[in-house]
Amino acid sequence: MRTRQYIHGPARPGLTLAVVAVVQFTVSLDLSVVNVGLPQIAAGLGFSAVGLTWVIHAYALTFGGLLLLGGKAADRYGRKRVLLLGLGLFGLASLVGGFAQVPGHLVAARAAQGIGAAALAPAALALLTETFPTGKARVRAFGVWSAMNAAGGALGVLLGGVLTEYVSWRWVMFVNVPIVAGTLALAWRGIAAGPPAARGGRPDVLGAVLATAGMTLLVFGVVRTDQYAWTSPITLATLAVAAVLLAAFVHVERTTTHEPLLRLGLFANRSVAGANVYNLLVGAAMAAAFYFMSLYLQRVLGTGPALTGTMFLPFALGVVAGAVLAVKLGYRFAPRTLLVIGGLLTATGFAWFGLISSDGAFITDVLGPSIIASVGFGLCLGPVVSIATGGVAPHETGTASGLLNSSRQIGASLGLAALGTAAAHRTGRLATPETLNDGYAFGLTLSAALLAVAALIALTVLRRTSPPQELKDHRRKVVSA
Repeated sequence: MRTRQYIHGPARPGLTLAVVAVVQFTVSLDLSVVNVGLPQIAAGLGFSAVGLTWVIHAYALTFGGLLLLGGKAADRYGRKRVLLLGLGLFGLASLVGGFAQVPGHLVAARAAQGIGAAALAPAALALLTETFPTGKARVRAFGVWSAMNAAGGALGVLLGGVLTEYVSWRWVMFVNVPIVAGTLALAWRGIAAGPPAARGGRPDVLGAVLATAGMTLLVFGVVRTDQYAWTSPITLATLAVAAVLLAAFVHVERTTTHEPLLRLGLFANRSVAGANVYNLLVGAAMAAAFYFMSLYLQRVLGTGPALTGTMFLPFALGVVAGAVLAVKLGYRFAPRTLLVIGGLLTATGFAWFGLISSDGAFITDVLGPSIIASVGFGLCLGPVVSIATGGVAPHETGTASGLLNSSRQIGASLGLAALGTAAAHRTGRLATPETLNDGYAFGLTLSAALLAVAALIALTVLRRTSPPQELKDHRRKVVSA
């Protein structure tokens, strides 16, 4: 009798890298593509001022809250299977959202997009880690991934502005459909089937429910601080319940007789713990900085949506340049070194952003710091993923990937809420270009401080490592020749 053979590793590394790169570009794109078009979305569907924020929050809640579960599903049921399911849901939700007729339709579609992204993002990253475990190919692969990750976030602002101003806001949703269709076809053919789903042991259902509910409530409580103050009973009660649920999750993971959703021993690994703290701080700083600079260009300098998006293009190109530079430097320096350098460069750029003025201009106040901050950010992206997943057992790479994505998303929500509140307090009740400028400048300075702390974390917590051994051997041969 013939036995069916399963390929445990993807057969076509180049196609796998292409799929993962496009997936990450799409996920990052959707985190920013709707921002510039929010006024037109509000006018088109009749959103209230408070209701409009849920176009952003619905995606953030489901994406951030379900990432850990998505990573575990990828480990348990197969990376390709979960990736395809996530892509299908993401594309369908984008199509439905583009046809939305009332606010509730669009918010529901954004929530479904977040669920799809929470499945496909950790599955894609786990595939990348599995396909390129060591050496020069790993450095190059993570460089490509980081470039696409950053380009998606930065180009999302540009694309969103152009589509909104010259076509329709609906195309910020429709644009995902052809991308997803092409990626599905590529993934179906280019990624080999993994082994069948593990049948042994019962899934940790209680842990999954507690983790998802706790993380969702945490993000929910934070993102609503624009409506309810940090000290309000509603915010405090929401965060308290989230803390109780997460504490219960930790207890269950320590005592469960089933396979845990998250093995707590992962945090004993200094690389995993340090990289996730670093990622959380970077996510907080970057989300807040994008928000402040977009508002500064539109509300202080009076720039239109399309031109605002265009002004983010140097940042996008700088991130790609930084990611390419990280590949070249990755052959010579350890990932920790690149995290420190990248964090300090980005902090320098944000500190320069903190000097913006109400009578400023793009050339004098935006272009220079954009280049410095973006190159620094590009240097960070690949190495932090490589560190966070490099020392993890193969059967836990999906979980580690979900954890890393989750730390970035939660950091973005926390940072935007906390720094946004601080900026609003500095602005005061009288919202003139001058007072708005003061608030945005203060928020950008705080973002720089967060990045400086991230660099310190990388320097003190992460272990000193060397570049891949095969690369060092190659350099020795070149020198001896």
